[in-house]
Amino acid sequence: MKNNYDTVKIWSYGKQEFIDSGLQFCGLMLGDHSKCAINTMFNTGTIAGVSSNIFGVVFPRTIIPSFSWGGGNGYTTYQLSKAFDTAAKVMARRGVTFDKEDEQILAKVFEMTSSERSWEKKKSD
Repeated sequence: MKNNYDTVKIWSYGKQEFIDSGLQFCGLMLGDHSKCAINTMFNTGTIAGVSSNIFGVVFPRTIIPSFSWGGGNGYTTYQLSKAFDTAAKVMARRGVTFDKEDEQILAKVFEMTSSERSWEKKKSD
């Protein structure tokens, strides 16, 4: 719940803008294979994409792109090969195999979300 009791605004990927969720209670939405460190703080309505690792003592943005590594002090890209390695370990711990199909799905998401990782654009400029 927001401190001012307003409804929570969330990011709409379809509209590419924040929209009113109509909800007074709306916490973190954390994508598959994403993790956060102990004591990481999130604002209401924060959306973290797939395979992100969020940490730090500063509030991160309310939109965290897929394959982000970092937090409120900035991000780098969580490299695909490292994301595969971690996903395989996590799934094996649960008795599930991370197979080629899983790799293909994550690789496709990595490709589809590359434009959201603004720091990658700055490097190539």
